[in-house]
This record gives sequence, structure tokens and C-alpha cells, in this order.
Amino acid sequence: DADGAPVISVRNLWKVFGPKAERVPGDAELCGLTRRELMDRTGCTAAVRDVNFDVRKGEVFVVMGLSGSGKSTLVRCLTRLIEPTSGELVFEGQDIRQADAARLRELRRRKFSMVFQHFGLLPHRRVVDNVAFGLEIRGMGRAERTRRALEVVELVGLAGYENSYPDQLSGGMQQRVGLARALAGDPDVLFFDEPFSALDPLIRRDMQNEVIRLHHEVGKTMVFITHDLSEALKLGDRILIMRDGKMVQCGTGDE
Repeated sequence: DADGAPVISVRNLWKVFGPKAERVPGDAELCGLTRRELMDRTGCTAAVRDVNFDVRKGEVFVVMGLSGSGKSTLVRCLTRLIEPTSGELVFEGQDIRQADAARLRELRRRKFSMVFQHFGLLPHRRVVDNVAFGLEIRGMGRAERTRRALEVVELVGLAGYENSYPDQLSGGMQQRVGLARALAGDPDVLFFDEPFSALDPLIRRDMQNEVIRLHHEVGKTMVFITHDLSEALKLGDRILIMRDGKMVQCGTGDE
């Protein structure tokens, strides 16, 4: 990596759900069981099993897998929306598993942004106020956050819709509002959890092109979760493929 250390470095990451989950990663015998056997023996499910990868500054890193492969759990572990069971999560040189609540809040407000499949827009707020919501929580003044929100609204191609309400917009446009809201706080990393899977194919393609264009323009580090191979190949600088919680392969699209 030209810039030295990776932005995100994940080592031996496990997420086990169930009773006494923490005993699973350290137990060689339990680690060797299939999903079914582990469930029968312990009542636990290992959603993420011993995953290792680095994300470089400015790259689009795609995590791909079918439903139930652990990819959404993995991305939620990266921001500690779900607490990992064991392993290391190093972000900009700091293990965020050690971060206290205040530090975590700070990271989520300033360093990370997430774009979900369900846009989670506030229906009673206009587009500009939805986009500015995170800045408002940070305590930024009205004039400044409105100015920033309008900039980002233009960046994602929604100029002219600043004063519309979410229910006046199509699904693709609502997702652009979600994208603008994530960009408004100028985070270091954008996490996308299957953001376009509910959109119809044409709009979906537009949104993929939009992400590529935004990546060229703002150069953010992006971690993108999808179950769609063509989406992964189109967007990803590198792709990590997951199956049953394990990493099957990691490399460029050509690899």
C-alpha cells in the first residue's frame, strides 16, 4: 500500500451467537465442526469464522456471499454494531474492540458512515434536513450544516429536490438521499450493506454507476456488501468471498 498501513486490518475475527459463545474460537475441536454439528453440540452458530483481511486507503473492498454467509454480520462487526466474539479490529492503527462507548460514538459520527438497504429516512424532514441530520447530531450550526448538505445533495445528483419529502421520491432517489447523508459528515470509510438489493435492475445499475462516479470524485475508502457477483465485479478493487462464515477467497476481480 502506497500510504503505508491499511485503514482497516482484521485478524482472526470471530462472531459466535449462542450460549458461552466465547469458548468456541479458542477450542480447536469446536472450530473444526460444521455449522450443523456446532449447533447440535453447543447450541451456537458461528456467523463469522476466523476472518482475516486488510482494507487499503481509497479502495472499494467488496465482501460477497449468499444469504447466510456471514457478510452482513461481518460488516456490523467492523463498526461494532455487533460485538465480535474474538479477534482484532484495527482501524487507523487502533484496535476498536478496546474503544469505550464515547470513543465508539465519536468513530461512528466522524469516521464511519453506513448505507443500509432500508434507507431509514425521516419522513417528516425534507431532503436537505435528512442529509444534514448527522451534522445536526454533531452540533454543527444550522447555516453551516445546510450549506454542507446542499453541496452533497448536488454531488449525488439530487439538485432541485432539496425541499422534497422522502415519500415524493422514487426508491432510487431515496437511496441517493441515504448516500448523501453518509457523505455529508465526510467520513474516512463508507460501509454499504447491500444498499441496492431492493431496487429494480435499471435503477440498481444507475446507483452502481453513481457509487463508481462518487468514488472517483471523493476517493473514499468503501466497504461494500453484496450477494450479486456482477455488482461485486463492477464495483470492487478487491473482493472477499464468504461462505458459511468463512473466507473462501480474497483478490481482485480477475483473480
